[in-house]
Amino acid sequence: MSISPVGKVLELFYSTNDGRINTIELALDSKGVVEDKFYNKNIARSVLIASLDSYNLARKHGIDAPYSALGENILIDYNPYYLRPGARVKIGELVLEISQNCTLCESLAKVDAKLPKILKDDRGIFAKVISGATIKKGDNIYLLDE
Repeated sequence: MSISPVGKVLELFYSTNDGRINTIELALDSKGVVEDKFYNKNIARSVLIASLDSYNLARKHGIDAPYSALGENILIDYNPYYLRPGARVKIGELVLEISQNCTLCESLAKVDAKLPKILKDDRGIFAKVISGATIKKGDNIYLLDE
């Protein structure tokens, strides 16, 4: 197995019943993001990864969405949207497996009515945890090649 560095973690978030929390570190296990309100709800969709490219695309269309507006748990400076289900990403000791492209949800329209259409294929990707760990802002991201 070879490891290729591709980027860094920029921001980390989890959801509570009171809103989104930005944090410097995030604990994940086989059921998802430990403190997240969606923990242990849908394992295949337990972690949402978004690229800075999504926010840049929104800005290009005049929408200045704040980080976390896409519902991501992990914001990275690398665009992973081309990765196929089954591809694996490593951040520190955490190993994630891409499960599916992110579906659009109506919450994006709360940011701006045009946002769902603009980010139709560029909102993010879902992953499931293969090997849990705590990750931090600034951690390196690697693609794992079989």
